[in-house]
Order: sequence, then structure tokens, then C-alpha cells
Amino acid sequence: MNTLQRKDIIYARLQEAFAPDHLEVIDESDQHVGHAGHQGGGRHFAIVISGDVFQGNTKIEAHRQIYALFADMIPDNIHALRITILPVIK
Repeated sequence: MNTLQRKDIIYARLQEAFAPDHLEVIDESDQHVGHAGHQGGGRHFAIVISGDVFQGNTKIEAHRQIYALFADMIPDNIHALRITILPVIK
């Protein structure tokens, strides 16, 4: 699976599961060249997300919800996943 496919899968799963108000999926793998996970083929991604679904959740609960979506992709396709949850702006 190439990086674009991984990024598209991440984006689609997050859209379907959370219908966020804001979503960015960023491949940060180039910042980790030489890292063991990078050499093994797993990529480093950052997610910036905002949505009503996260309101009232602790940061840990929200992160668990997101990580659960990608259990089948970690660590082979996704080596690292940095998550930033922004407040909902109405």
C-alpha cells in the first residue's frame, strides 16, 4: 500500500466514523527518515480533527476512538499517529 492510499484510507475512515467539522491528514514520514519504523515501511501521520463527537470526551477517550479505527493498519502501514483534536467553533 503506498502513502497516498494510506492517507486516503485514514481520511475516509475518519470522515465516516466522526463526520468532523474539520479534518487534515498529513504525512510526516520525511521527518523520520532513518527511524526504525520508517525503515520497516510504516509511515508517520498527523491528524488534525474537530467535531461534535469529541465534545465531553477526555483526550484519552478521543484518542482511543481514533486509534481503534486503525488497529488493522498499525504498525505495518501506520507506524506513528499524532492526533490533535481542536475545539469545535460554532
